[in-house]
Amino acid sequence: MQTDHVKMLCSIGELNSLFEETSLEDLLQRTVLMVADHMMAQVCSIYLYDEKSEELVLKATHGLNPDSVNSVRMNINEGLCGLSLRENRPICEQIGKNNPNFKPCPGTNEDDYEAFLVVPIIRGMIRIGVLVVQREKDRCFSDQDIMSMRATASQMASMLENIRLILAPQWASVDIKKPVDFSTYRFIKGKSASKEFASGPAYVAGQEKRGPLFIGGKQNRVYTTEDLAAAIRETERQFEELQEKVEQKLSDAASLIFSSHLLMLKDQGFTGKMIDMTLKGGSPHEAVVSVYRHYYEIFSKSESALIREKIEDIEDLTRRILANLADEQKENEIFSGHIIIARELFPSDLLKYSAMDIAGMILVSGGVTSHVSILARSLGIPLVFIDEPDLLLVPANTPLLLDADAGNLYINPSAEIVETFNKRKLSRKKIEADITGLAQPSATADGSPVKVLANINLLSDVSGAVPDIIDGIGLYRTEFPFIIRNTFPSEEEQYVIYTKLVQSMKGKPVTFRTLDIGGDKVLPYYKTFHEENPFLGLRSIRFSLKNREIFKQQIRAILRAGDGMEIKIMFPMISSLEEYTSAREITEECIKELKKREIPHNPDPRIGIMVEIPSAVTIIDLLAKESDFISIGTNDLIQYSLAVDRTNEKVSDLYIPHHPAVLRSLKLIVEAAIKFGKEVTVCGDMGSSETYIPFLLGIGMRAFSIDAAYIPRVKKAIRSCNVVTEKARAEKILSLRTSEEIEKILFT
Repeated sequence: MQTDHVKMLCSIGELNSLFEETSLEDLLQRTVLMVADHMMAQVCSIYLYDEKSEELVLKATHGLNPDSVNSVRMNINEGLCGLSLRENRPICEQIGKNNPNFKPCPGTNEDDYEAFLVVPIIRGMIRIGVLVVQREKDRCFSDQDIMSMRATASQMASMLENIRLILAPQWASVDIKKPVDFSTYRFIKGKSASKEFASGPAYVAGQEKRGPLFIGGKQNRVYTTEDLAAAIRETERQFEELQEKVEQKLSDAASLIFSSHLLMLKDQGFTGKMIDMTLKGGSPHEAVVSVYRHYYEIFSKSESALIREKIEDIEDLTRRILANLADEQKENEIFSGHIIIARELFPSDLLKYSAMDIAGMILVSGGVTSHVSILARSLGIPLVFIDEPDLLLVPANTPLLLDADAGNLYINPSAEIVETFNKRKLSRKKIEADITGLAQPSATADGSPVKVLANINLLSDVSGAVPDIIDGIGLYRTEFPFIIRNTFPSEEEQYVIYTKLVQSMKGKPVTFRTLDIGGDKVLPYYKTFHEENPFLGLRSIRFSLKNREIFKQQIRAILRAGDGMEIKIMFPMISSLEEYTSAREITEECIKELKKREIPHNPDPRIGIMVEIPSAVTIIDLLAKESDFISIGTNDLIQYSLAVDRTNEKVSDLYIPHHPAVLRSLKLIVEAAIKFGKEVTVCGDMGSSETYIPFLLGIGMRAFSIDAAYIPRVKKAIRSCNVVTEKARAEKILSLRTSEEIEKILFT
């Protein structure tokens, strides 16, 4: 009988079931039982890392002597467990005690179990602990077992980290800010990151850092201990539902983002203390506020940034418990319909707020990074960056109107402004409802066929009728499952995500762009060194070639998901023929490995490049001859060709897509692709602009990969063009010397 390795990738629903128990100890015990069952192991143990003593402490076990829990401790420099955590790698032994690093633990009754497998549990660069399984003699663990255990440890990392943090808060100082008079504020200009309109009351994330918010007031009635217990149960139910909602909406983000909340609800020092206080005569409201203040004081003074971040979770829990106690708010109304104002925004934060049905978001510092912007667009959340830190002091529930199309914020908007935006929103909905002919193949007015493909960021982008109205996926940004998680997704986790994507496309081709991180797309769990200019640093294909094992895991996952399907693998930011050749050779190695292990896969994917830097343009003949296809990333190609940071407002007027150098580069790329019979696709913003589509058609472009929201207008623009006319117009444009001369033709 073999382990079900796909099932071993514990679903969010199964992990959520762990929270049904009533204490953290029971939760840990359910965890080891679940893993032991999946792995068909006689022993499963969890050791958590104590940073202060630098020791691993046995916190839960199935199969060993239960009296060993909390008593078995080993230094991080000792044993196979310490070695695994210290070097961040799994250790698998057919006979564990034969390894010279093995450290026996007398009294645990582990002598009967020889096969030994330990995997580290690490969130980012933070050591959390290790997960261990053991079996009887002659039942050693396989490579698949190792991959499955690593995936499971990754899934559980956030939950186990929160348990560790809850049990060991530390001390630091807290900053209190003064209130600001907003009577002079009415309209503020910002920068759009994710378009649309939003209106609703304000909620400032992190507002609790200015001091406790919950002041006891007059209560409508006398509440009992039973009322408080019911409110806690209802709060727990709400968070379990939120977690399930995130999983349904974003299965790529299989991460327990609400585990901190659920764990606090199980902590006897938190909700248990509230109940105890009421049993001693205190009122439920006073008990909740008192415990909140206690934890606020502890967490806000911690030296650990991770502990301080938990303040917001504590505040959120307290709000919900009090609301459920008074039966004042149902379900997710605490955040539902609100516009959230935050100092900084991580992808996991955006996921949380999305599950709570917020109306929009405002970011007041740190700038708008491309991955947060793209994620917001995929989630349908209007997002604006406004460099105005005083917005963090906006009073709760202040009416706001967010015009994320223009990047404008209206505070206490007048009735006339609200009415104007309501009319615009209604008009837009009518236009978007007109999708006549979208499922028909795209072609120009004179009959030239044109492919319209979709850019995909998350699985949720492939919804409804999208697969029926496109010719395939021209760009799947594989970095998002990496960015929105707490650690590198394993090969198995990537395989599950990629398989869902390929299957959702009903046989149409899918182009996987390999991991494109660096610049403003940073993995918080990957230890990076300071770079003066990260956009010109270790990013994209450079990162993959430097981190070969991570690269190979991704390639193998793509190949396996593409079994029997049409897939393409695209390498980003290729600057030389050597880079492309190296990446292709690694892909061929992965194909040979999978074939040797008899694992089903696609043995013959098309392999291509994304052209986005000038060096690739100057050797485009060489690259076009060697690669199977070409995609043009116009956004980066423009900024690198013109040396203009497209996220820098100070030079944004110099970011000119119709600069002669850019247009001539596009012409060179398309000509080379046509010369060698290779398909060429445009993937950047130029491909979704009615202004540039005619020019692109005129130089020979016949494939456009765009965000799904732009499909109606792009198809309409293509159908209005005549290739013969646009070819002559493009030749005229390419003969001009300045951007100003080109504008006169393009914009008339």
